[in-house]
Amino acid sequence: MWLSPEEVLVANALWVTERANPFFVLQRRRGHGKGGGLTGLLVGTLDVVLDSSARVAPYRILHQTQDSQVYWTVACGSSRREITKHWEWLENNLLQTLSIFDSEEDITTFVKGKIHGIIAEENKNLQPQGDEDPGKFKEAELKMRKQFGMPEGEKLVNYYSCSYWKGRVPRQGWLYLTVNHLCFYSFLLGKEVSLVVQWVDITRLEKNATLLFPESIRVDTRDQELFFSMFLNIGETFKLMEQLANLAMRQLLDSEGFLEDKALPRPIRPHRNISALKRDLDARAKNECYRATFRLPRDERLDGHTSCTLWTPFNKLHIPGQMFISNNYICFASKEEDACHLIIPLREVTIVEKADSSSVLPSPLSISTKSKMTFLFANLKDRDFLVQRISDFLQKTPSKQPGSIGSRKASVVDPSTESSPAPQEVSEQPASPASPLSSRQSFCAQEVPTSSQGLLKLFQKNSPMEDLGAKGAKEKMKEESWHIHFFEYGRGVCMYRTAKTRALVLKGIPESLRGELWLLFSGAWNEMVTHPGYYAELVEKSTGKYSLATEEIERDLHRSMPEHPAFQNELGIAALRRVLTAYAFRNPTIGYCQAMNIVTSVLLLYGSEEEAFWLLVALCERMLPDYYNTRVVGALVDQGIFEELTRDFLPQLSEKMQDLGVISSISLSWFLTLFLSVMPFESAVVIVDCFFYEGIKVILQVALAVLDANMEQLLGCSDEGEAMTMLGRYLDNVVNKQSVSPPIPHLHALLTSGDDPPAEVDIFELLKVSYEKFSSLRAEDIEQMRFKQRLKVIQSLEDTAKRSVVRAIPVDIGFSIEELEDLYMVFKAKHLASQYWGCSRTVASRRDPSLPYLEQYRIDASQFRELFASLTPWACGSHTPVLAGRMFRLLDKNKDSLINFKEFVTGMSGMYHGDLTEKLKVLYKLHLPPALSPEEAESALEAARYFTEDSSSEASPLASDLDLFLPWEAQGIDSEPKIVCTKMPMAVLATVAEADLSLRTLISRTETAEAEALPQEEQEGSGSEERGEEKGTSSPDYRHYLRMWAKEKEAQKETIKDLPKMNQEQFIELCKTLYNMFSEDPMEQDLYHAIATVASLLLRIGEVGKKFSARTGRKPRDCATEEDEPPAPEPHQDAARELQPPAAGDPQAKAGGDTHLGKAPQESQVVVEAGSGEGQGSPSQLLSDDETKDDMSMSSYSVVSMGSLQCEDLADDTVLVGGEACSPTAHIGGTVDTDWCISFEQILASILTESVLVNFFEKRVDIGLKIKDQKKVERQFSTASDHEQPGVSG
Repeated sequence: MWLSPEEVLVANALWVTERANPFFVLQRRRGHGKGGGLTGLLVGTLDVVLDSSARVAPYRILHQTQDSQVYWTVACGSSRREITKHWEWLENNLLQTLSIFDSEEDITTFVKGKIHGIIAEENKNLQPQGDEDPGKFKEAELKMRKQFGMPEGEKLVNYYSCSYWKGRVPRQGWLYLTVNHLCFYSFLLGKEVSLVVQWVDITRLEKNATLLFPESIRVDTRDQELFFSMFLNIGETFKLMEQLANLAMRQLLDSEGFLEDKALPRPIRPHRNISALKRDLDARAKNECYRATFRLPRDERLDGHTSCTLWTPFNKLHIPGQMFISNNYICFASKEEDACHLIIPLREVTIVEKADSSSVLPSPLSISTKSKMTFLFANLKDRDFLVQRISDFLQKTPSKQPGSIGSRKASVVDPSTESSPAPQEVSEQPASPASPLSSRQSFCAQEVPTSSQGLLKLFQKNSPMEDLGAKGAKEKMKEESWHIHFFEYGRGVCMYRTAKTRALVLKGIPESLRGELWLLFSGAWNEMVTHPGYYAELVEKSTGKYSLATEEIERDLHRSMPEHPAFQNELGIAALRRVLTAYAFRNPTIGYCQAMNIVTSVLLLYGSEEEAFWLLVALCERMLPDYYNTRVVGALVDQGIFEELTRDFLPQLSEKMQDLGVISSISLSWFLTLFLSVMPFESAVVIVDCFFYEGIKVILQVALAVLDANMEQLLGCSDEGEAMTMLGRYLDNVVNKQSVSPPIPHLHALLTSGDDPPAEVDIFELLKVSYEKFSSLRAEDIEQMRFKQRLKVIQSLEDTAKRSVVRAIPVDIGFSIEELEDLYMVFKAKHLASQYWGCSRTVASRRDPSLPYLEQYRIDASQFRELFASLTPWACGSHTPVLAGRMFRLLDKNKDSLINFKEFVTGMSGMYHGDLTEKLKVLYKLHLPPALSPEEAESALEAARYFTEDSSSEASPLASDLDLFLPWEAQGIDSEPKIVCTKMPMAVLATVAEADLSLRTLISRTETAEAEALPQEEQEGSGSEERGEEKGTSSPDYRHYLRMWAKEKEAQKETIKDLPKMNQEQFIELCKTLYNMFSEDPMEQDLYHAIATVASLLLRIGEVGKKFSARTGRKPRDCATEEDEPPAPEPHQDAARELQPPAAGDPQAKAGGDTHLGKAPQESQVVVEAGSGEGQGSPSQLLSDDETKDDMSMSSYSVVSMGSLQCEDLADDTVLVGGEACSPTAHIGGTVDTDWCISFEQILASILTESVLVNFFEKRVDIGLKIKDQKKVERQFSTASDHEQPGVSG
């Protein structure tokens, strides 16, 4: 590449001059290419260890003038070819011009100007990219692609200097983190290390410190452990590696590839060494953390954050913290975790005002909301910019909210102007879930009670609290406490959330406020008010639609809290059906999962249908990610966390629990239903209160507290059943003595029958203990553990999928389990690669996790072509892609242009396993429809000239061989033709006839036996049925059904008889394939001779069969002809040239598939004399197998006898060629005969006569070696350029 000219003072320090002229010098870096000795090794090591800016490229061109000591770099190159191209351009275009100048300064100025002009021209031609990466980073990306052979689509995210520990020796080098791969390269004193690991293959990724590896990052795959250390910033590197591994796991989980965020704001000042992708990933991480902290919708994007203080009126303090601003929200989080959290939706803001600064309140900002609350922020660093951003977002906030009649725009007021509130709307959007919703929206035309209130209000008798005694009084006190809290801290979305809020939640939310507070704490309220009418629309769309999800929903409806009166009638059941169906319609990826019905039924008790729907959305998509997908991955991940926490907090119990295998059994039922299915309802609902406020942390804490409380009993358990029963009885007796609802019998109570039930446990006491003992759990730690467990769980599921797919492959496929697993990994890698870089791939090729394991990974024709080329034992050079295309069409039974793993393995097995017949059968099918497309068949016309003779020739080996086989009387010829002998083994013909006859006899006997057996079975079956009817009560003989079942189950074995016949075009294509297949074989010449013999013989056999069928005058039945149109005549070739075999060193003979096809061996000399007879006048086709049998059961071409051959000097090793028929309607040698046909049996019998062909097809090939090579190809290690020995590359 051309470089902007820069001065070089010492030109020869580490460089060797290779070419020079008066104005330019071409140099090579020491240590690159051949030789170099110790100096070269040292330079190479330095180039790798030092920063990439220190190693430009292995070649460069310098400009210098004769009297000057200063050199100028004008070009560099990574390969000799590239630098030579630049050198030649300079010599051809500049040398003559430069010799005209008198002044050396003018020469240098001209050269610099010219190079700058070339660079400007190149840059102008480049397509402008959306977000340019810094130059230094681009250089590193180019080097990465060259070093590891990555395609253009593979983007580098960042690179770091570090050490890779190989054994106990650290190798200093560079770690490249790309979107799909982790790569490492090191070159130290001649020792090279090159590593490529796909993120999807990583099973473990952790940061640890040991004596051997001080503060290192450990990366595990299924077959290796890698350690990297000596990072400049190990925290940043590990965080980025986590993100990329997480993206890969997401891809395995739901087939989502990485999409770059095009809407990312460009930096004001470009970062020197940070790529756009790195900024993208950093922004994603911040967005996820922001949304999780404040429970915001998934499409919310953080714009920025700044430190400030917030005035809290409830304790008269300025609390320090961070203000976060996004498209639709202003949020605040205090530095102290529980001090204060605040969420202000921009839709609620009426005034944003810059107040006067003072020493007490520097840079204050006041924000007022519709609910008459004012929030005062101070100590803002860049207040004016902040106010401008808020103003911009307010402008974008929809001015007309649902329900509001007037338009609203928030006012942004400057301190110099008078503060004026925004005009009030006639009807404001509710700021709190306590506001009535029924006036705003309804989800269906006919109003149902559940559209406006929860089922509990509908089914609970409205008895006054006083009648409930102490429980009623306690409930009233709770309500009063919350109302006081609302008065002090605000009510609705903009409430100050503090430690006091959590304390109130732990004491239990009163029944009347439960629905409202669940909506607020979960963030569901924000989504509901910003999507008015969405639920109603979903209900309307999903009504009457049937799917697998709706079937499962119907099945589980009556299992959802059947003990509760609300779900013992159609009103509750119908509401539950609508909510679950609407969600399945919204999110088909999840659809419906068991346990969703239990959770949703509880949500419906405390909220309207729409509220329950949005709570379910918050639960499934944000608070319990991946819990309710087809493989309950999220629950398995949290189960892994629970096991880890048990080891940390309850080490003495951990080992026992592992031995009993209890954790996997209990955690899924506890976590998936939030304890609702294992605890009495009134107790479990208190845990749900805490869950909506605190998240999964509460569930884990309570689970640990339950194990802790039962530790002694669990240690004494002998098996899983005993432990489960004991834990079930304990949970059944967790009671809520404060509940005002009538007690609902719990189905699990059946476990307590028999012995004395254990003592009752108060739910509030259990919660208190869980917070006291296990409150050290933090949300950030749980997320970190989730990542670690997600790697483990998803890779474990992938291994299960692999085993399931391999088990689904029939045992007769021929490959071992290990080979099948290796093939599966290669197949899966090819599928995933299409998602990395195949943006243009069809949507159909994307993985659908809801499909059976066998159907999840599928590949298209182009991917199959790549795999076929690297794995096939039938390499055909340039013809391989054609053969791969045919194999793909043959395997693609359902014509969806995709094949699954089973189909892929079937195709591979056909080439690798089975005897000669099976392999030839596969090859034969590849040259018949549907494998052979009509376009390919037409191309056979072009090849026809290799099998036909020049019209000037006296004889045709195709048309005139009939005389060899038929009695002369049959041809109606008076004079006998002259028979000429050629040197070709007579055994060939005899063997063909004999083999064909024996095959036909065997098949006919088999068919006769089958035909005789079938009526007998039917007779037995019908007889048994009649006997059954006579007896009246007895059923038909069971053996009859067993036979029928066995017939259905038995795979339909394809026999040779089932294969259709092949026409001449298809046969020529087959010969082309065989010719190409032999081109790289050590026995190349022998194979060519053998196939030439076989092809000539088969062409004659086909011709004879055609003429014999014409003589008998019968109609053909199953001749496989593709084209009805007459074939086009072809140019003719010299007969002598035609019979020459390809020379061993003839490149032309090996290059094309059409060259020298079907030649006779070189020593065969043919002398032909014309016959005087008249040939058959009507075109005909070869008869079917049955029709060609005469009374003696002989095949059409086996009637030859020694007595009918009129030749005196007949030797054992000669074959006779008859004179050519001279009729005008006889077959002309230059065209492909569409009436010509040949069967598989004839091809098989002919090939059996050539031992070299038999050996070729029966030769064993190890697919394991090819799989290893394929994996290497995928990674494409490229450590040197232009066939130079591995050295340092620039």
